[in-house]
Amino acid sequence: MQSDNPTAAILVIGDEILSGRTREGNAHHLAGVLSATGFDLREIRVVADDHAQIVDAIRSFDKSLGGLYDLVFTSGGIGPTHDDITADAVGDAHGTTVEVNPEARAMLQARYDRIGVEMTENRLRMARIPVGATLIDNAVSAAPGFTIGNTHVMAGVPEVFRAMVAWLIPRLPGGRPTQSDSVEVRRGESEVAEDLKAVAEEFSDLSLGSYPFHNEHGWGTNLVVRGLDAARVAEAMATLRARLDL
Repeated sequence: MQSDNPTAAILVIGDEILSGRTREGNAHHLAGVLSATGFDLREIRVVADDHAQIVDAIRSFDKSLGGLYDLVFTSGGIGPTHDDITADAVGDAHGTTVEVNPEARAMLQARYDRIGVEMTENRLRMARIPVGATLIDNAVSAAPGFTIGNTHVMAGVPEVFRAMVAWLIPRLPGGRPTQSDSVEVRRGESEVAEDLKAVAEEFSDLSLGSYPFHNEHGWGTNLVVRGLDAARVAEAMATLRARLDL
């Protein structure tokens, strides 16, 4: 699918994801938001809570550091514990130090005062932000994410992550949202492959895919057409339906 939309990558950080202890849903949620708001997601990567791996991923992703993509979104590793190392690693990748940010500290202090909780050294870790970064609002628990270069760093807790995404995405210059149409056929993937290939070649500016499934009624295939022009997507789907005699 041809697109001039901003390109993006998602970096999911956490040993608990790689071990299978935690089911990852943040990347799935953000992928849908990006598609609907005009960002071209090109890659999703999962890395451990490992400083060097995070630094390497950020440098390979962030175009402002010579990487591949216009925007990078991270999830995880900015909490209050010893293994929350994302801020330090992102700061290192961008060649800056990490310090307690006065604005972030004030946000946390205001919340803790409101709910009657003491500001401890561990809680203060969540105010440690790379120098030069700007904050991403957190309407759920006050501890902010941050943006530095083209990298947007957000929490791993799903509720907090989604709140940060909801605040951040409208503030970024997006492109044209992806349009899609689909049809379900009660045929195996191999039975529709040639017709799908022919339509894909005719509509080379679009993305066409086949996704087999099985349920209580037997085997079938979902055929999906995606693109940026709704009329073009509709034309391709009509052509596909005609070829398959649907």
